[in-house]
Amino acid sequence: MNTKYLNLTNRDAFIESNRDFIYKTTYNVCKRSISWQNDDELSIALIAFNKACDTYEDSKGDFFAYCRVIIRNALIDYFRKNGQNPLLSFDDAESIGDYIDSRLSMDQFTLEVENSRRAEEIAIFSKELSKYGLDFNVLADCSPSHTDTRNSLLNLAAACSSNESILQSIKTKKLLPIKEICLFTGAKKKTLEKWRRYLLSLILILSSDEYPYIKSYLNIKAGE
Repeated sequence: MNTKYLNLTNRDAFIESNRDFIYKTTYNVCKRSISWQNDDELSIALIAFNKACDTYEDSKGDFFAYCRVIIRNALIDYFRKNGQNPLLSFDDAESIGDYIDSRLSMDQFTLEVENSRRAEEIAIFSKELSKYGLDFNVLADCSPSHTDTRNSLLNLAAACSSNESILQSIKTKKLLPIKEICLFTGAKKKTLEKWRRYLLSLILILSSDEYPYIKSYLNIKAGE
């Protein structure tokens, strides 16, 4: 990727030449027919693509792979913040535990060669987890095995990640505010207590802009 095309002088032409890429990326998230004339999702994707042009660095790997992450995250945030409340699901059988297991199986040198930015992101998340008495090994052990359970917890985490009171309580007390989440979402206390570590980790990921690659690895998609 020649980054000269990302400068402001060439930006409009560069974006225009990649309208098909932007459309296909948006369609893959929305999973429905969309049009440039009628759907806000494509406007959100255009803005996200432009943001990716502003923030891209060579250390972040392939430009278009980076764009897909930025566009997908922008669309999911748009759905959540604008009250559309799409159901979220994991795109395949991979869970956070599967992802963590695969990361742990790679030695650090191989990971850094693959992509230094992703390694940095994992290191940042590892440091954040330690503040809550968690680590990757714990999360791998406590990940649910059933898809329905994972998707249910994912949607709980998405709801909580948009609630400032819950987020503030988590950041301050370093604990999952189970009673407050029960009142906010209607979830059962027993469920939250059983999956509190897994749910807390998802909330930390979804509520932060620090982890675009981890979100991408989780293969989260928005459904109708």
